[in-house]
Amino acid sequence: MTSEHRPRTLGELRQSGYKVQSVKEEMRRNLIARIREGRPLFDGIFGYEESVVPQLENAILSGQDIIFLGERGQAKSRMIRGLTALLDDAIPVIAGSELNENPYEPITRASRTRIEQEGDNLEVDWIGRDRRYGEKLATPDITIADLIGEVDPIKVAEGRYLSDELTIHYGLIARTNRGIFCINELPDLAERIQVGLLNIMEERDVQIRGYHIRMPLDVLVVASANPEDYTNRGRIITPLKDRYGAQIRTHYPRNVEHEIGIMEQEHSSFQDTDYEVHVPAYMKEIVAEITRLARRSPDVNQRSGVSVRASIADYESLLANALRRAIRLHERDVVPRISDLPYVIPTISGKVEFETVEDGKEEQIIEKLIQGAVVAVFNRYFNVVDLEDVVTRFKAGLNAEVSDTMPSEGYVKLMHSIDGFNRSVAKLDPGEQPAQIASAVEFILEGLHLNKRLNKDRVGGKAQYRG
Repeated sequence: MTSEHRPRTLGELRQSGYKVQSVKEEMRRNLIARIREGRPLFDGIFGYEESVVPQLENAILSGQDIIFLGERGQAKSRMIRGLTALLDDAIPVIAGSELNENPYEPITRASRTRIEQEGDNLEVDWIGRDRRYGEKLATPDITIADLIGEVDPIKVAEGRYLSDELTIHYGLIARTNRGIFCINELPDLAERIQVGLLNIMEERDVQIRGYHIRMPLDVLVVASANPEDYTNRGRIITPLKDRYGAQIRTHYPRNVEHEIGIMEQEHSSFQDTDYEVHVPAYMKEIVAEITRLARRSPDVNQRSGVSVRASIADYESLLANALRRAIRLHERDVVPRISDLPYVIPTISGKVEFETVEDGKEEQIIEKLIQGAVVAVFNRYFNVVDLEDVVTRFKAGLNAEVSDTMPSEGYVKLMHSIDGFNRSVAKLDPGEQPAQIASAVEFILEGLHLNKRLNKDRVGGKAQYRG
């Protein structure tokens, strides 16, 4: 029904025949509709279609509370927030209710009193799905009052008795009644606070100090946790673990295509009308491969993981340096080159944790990762044997100088000065744009060097390739 025709009183709501469903029933109904229509559960989530998503769908169809278990940067929070898409556009609540109460079955004494006094004239409000989601990062300073509730001293000071239910100030979980509540990094929640969640998870009611009240809450409780904290440090109490119906293990992208898809979707973009950005496929693959190699490197702490945020930030740094060059050289086309890759070192340095290494060795480790990524991608595109004509020309005494500040036209001249080089460049489909040709030339030269077919000398901020 449209917002204009929605019932505005309890009487009108009854006459409309509207039926209130629990959060889990509502999400289950909407998920079933999505599956029937062939619509995806999430938009913008890559690589989970055959692994995480089926498990999550089963958990929702089973009406289970869920804990997402995975390293940082695996879209846990994004998926949890995305669950709100399974909620209805709007649901009716008692107007002015602190806990989004069902007009048919109020759970607080204040709302029950209002219904007794106002009857079918009780005002009904409609809230959207955005107001039905709550989230809290578990930190050591969280209290029971924050999550569940506490006696409000101001209400007591106003003259109410301590035994009066109206003196209670409700916490975040209670205020997310009829919605989804997420606790991020659950293991960091103090054990005494975890105990306070047991009743909410199982009996679905609120217990605050010595109050004899039963207040059934309708909440889907979701949590996220890092495997290192969850299994090794053992800071989630066993009874609380037992109350979560589904434990879903997330993972990093399992192929380059998914990593690239995330990079392209999540990187910061700006409306620069003065510049045209073109990123060759091989440069995207190199950025993704750097992260993938880091996830397998013995020099990188694998318990901490290497987030997809590393790929995103590296991609942004690469584009930034290419833009900076275009601005300085007064070129319109922004195309990243191999010589831009050193500028991702400061970015990735803050995204990974290294195993115990000597001071100053971190940069060398990252440089090896970059080189490994370049040679791996180069060997997907070329067979070194096919470039023997180019190598022969260098053996005859040709030298080629490149840098991240060299104008693109210089690379075009270099390409035409080497017999057969333009055919190799053409395999990368750079078109006629000098900036794209420049990127392709550097990629081929660096690939030949890393395959030990060319020597490379660094002179200041420039690199010189020779036979």
